[in-house]
Formats: sequence, C-alpha cells, structure tokens
Amino acid sequence: MNHLNIKAQDGSGSFKGYLALPTRGFGPGLILAQEIFGVNHTMRELADYLAEEGYVVLVPDLFWRQKPDVSLGYTPDDWQQAFAYYQGFDEASGVQDIQASINCLRTCPHVRGGVGVLGFCLGGKLAYLAACRTDADVCVGYYGVGIENALDEANNIKVPLMLHLAGRDAYCPPEAQQRIVQTLQNLSGVSVNVYPDADHAFARKGGDHFHKPSALMAYQRTIATLKAVIGPHFDFSALWDKHCEHEFATRNVPETMATMVAEPYVNHIPTLTGGVGHKLLSHFYQNHFVNANPPDTSLIPISRTIGATQIVDELLFCFTHTCEIDWMLPGIAPTGKRVEIPLVAIVKFRGDKLYHEHIYWDQASVLVQIGKLDPKGLPIAGVETAHKLLDESLPSNVLMGNKWMPPA
Repeated sequence: MNHLNIKAQDGSGSFKGYLALPTRGFGPGLILAQEIFGVNHTMRELADYLAEEGYVVLVPDLFWRQKPDVSLGYTPDDWQQAFAYYQGFDEASGVQDIQASINCLRTCPHVRGGVGVLGFCLGGKLAYLAACRTDADVCVGYYGVGIENALDEANNIKVPLMLHLAGRDAYCPPEAQQRIVQTLQNLSGVSVNVYPDADHAFARKGGDHFHKPSALMAYQRTIATLKAVIGPHFDFSALWDKHCEHEFATRNVPETMATMVAEPYVNHIPTLTGGVGHKLLSHFYQNHFVNANPPDTSLIPISRTIGATQIVDELLFCFTHTCEIDWMLPGIAPTGKRVEIPLVAIVKFRGDKLYHEHIYWDQASVLVQIGKLDPKGLPIAGVETAHKLLDESLPSNVLMGNKWMPPA
C-alpha cells in the first residue's frame, strides 16, 4: 500500500495521499506538503527519504479540487501549468486538507506518536498556517511564499514552528523576510533561519538553485526539531559502538555494512579515501580498511557528543605500523613505528542506520611519527599531540619558540 484515501473535512469528497513507511513499519506521522508541482517525483522521493528517518510520511494531493494526481516536472511548460494551479489554489481549503491529512494519519495503524507537518514553497506557507490553524504537533516550512501576508495569525501559534528562508529568494524579498523575522523571533517555540547565499528551492536536489551547504544545515535543523517533539529516538551511541566492533574487533565486512543505510558513504578527509555507495564502500572495507589495520590497533575514547542526527567522537587512534595501511598511509611500506594520533569522527545517521562518516586527523603528525616528515622548522608535532590531549598540563605554545613569553 503506497496511497491512503483522505476524507475532506467539508464533505466535498476524498483525495489521495502518497504514503511512505519506515522499514520497521511504524513511527511518528509526518505530513509532507507539496510544492506547486504537485505530488511529483521530487515529493515522493523525499517522502521515501524521510521514511528512512523513521517517519510514516503522507504526501496529500492538495490540487485535487482542481485536478487529481497532478505530477509535474520542471520544464518551462511544467512551470506554466504549475503557476496556473497555484493561482487557482484555495488556500483556506488547502489548510483544511492538511488537517484532514493529519486526522487520517492519527488513525493510521502505522503511526505511533505525534504528527508533524513539513512543507516546501506552497507547502512552506501551508506549514506556517498549519501551526496557526491545525492540531499538528510540530511544523517546519521551507521558503514559504506569502507568509508575510499572514503574520496577523502568528499569535495563534501554539506548537513548535521552524521556518527556513532563502536570503536571495525573489518570492520572499528582504523586506518580507525582515517582517517575518521581526514578528516571529520572540514567540516561544518559533525559530526562523535565513540562509544568505541560498535562493528559492535551495533544498531541491538537482534543481537550478540547489545549495548543498544550506540544504544540509536546514535538513539537520529540521530533523532535530521534529525529533524533539515527535521523535523517533534511536540509541546512536549503541549503533556506532556496534559498527566499530564489526570494523575493528570482529572485522566482519557484511556485518559492518548491515549497520549502514542502503547507499552510505565514508570520507577520510586527510587522504580522500573511503567510498560512496554500497558497492564501492563494501569493496573499500573488504580490501583496504577492515582487514588492513595492524593487529594492535586500538581506539581510546576521549569524548562523545550525541546530537539529534549525528555523533561526534573524539578519540586516540593508536597502532604500530606493521602493515601497509591503505586508507591512512597509502603507498607507504610498513615502518614498524608506533603511532598515537587524535582523531575526530563525525557520524551521521538516518533512522537507526549509519548514513555517513567524516573522519579527521592530523596527517602531518602521523608522517612525523613514522619518520617520513622532519618536523624541524615546521609548525607541526608528532606524538606530542596525543600526549597533550590526555595531559593538558604539558607545556603549550612550544612551537612558537622564543616568541612565546609566558606571563611572570
């Protein structure tokens, strides 16, 4: 079943909504309010993506009163049709249809917990109005068009609301953005984020205005807001520990991959090693990582920060260079040297699976410790970086030499 029938509140009929379910079959509900292009491939793909986060996602056909099953692309002709539907759209009925969709999810057997509303463009304004007029538990709107004309309803907001505005959005010019920010900034539970370098539809992957840094930040803020109110909540710490166990203890590649989403990626930032997608990453793990670390490799945890979507781990990565380590020291024969290096792992999750890893360390310090880089005259250090991480009383500013004059 990938559709639900939704009864209109005014008794005028019923309309369909695309339904995406999480792998475990249940979760909090989420209404995904469409752009002006209908319930198209972009909306359905996003619904499937959000289902991987653990949500039961319903994308209602909000143009059904004009024409059911509108699904447009982004050609000039599609744009013309989309604007015609937008101009003929009855906003008040649209908000009622959002409420009807919320009601539908609340009675759906797959939904456990609250129901939120997330919208884009046309749906972005509807998400704002849903916070004002419906019983949704939380609402998030991206680059909503016309919100500045409905600010007189702001005092009706009783649930957490987050808005994402594009600084270069011609449909919401600077004066409109300023009015929105000034009106909403002091309301409890309401946050407005402006992305200065982004244009309208900056979160639509593949679109002309897609702006990845803004899209990533907005998405993380969105999921954090939704999770804080309706969940779902997963034990990221236990999931990451299990992943590391398969990587470094049992050294089991299939079990390692089983802890990750269908198409994950890993990026070791200093050496550009890793892989994107299941096939390449599995090959990398099998041939260049899981089975290619020295026998005495150890990870010493220093700190762990757990967020709404990711973990940041600070640790010491220790080993003796007794074999070639393709991912960290590609092309360098074993030196037999001992290495202790501070390392930071930023691990993103989607639902209860790892989505990606960004791994950082000081490559210069590694090269110093294996004797491949002479630190003399350079602002770099060897094993001292690891020692000082564990003992902050060790002297600071040593690399400054005589320029460092401690106070008397």
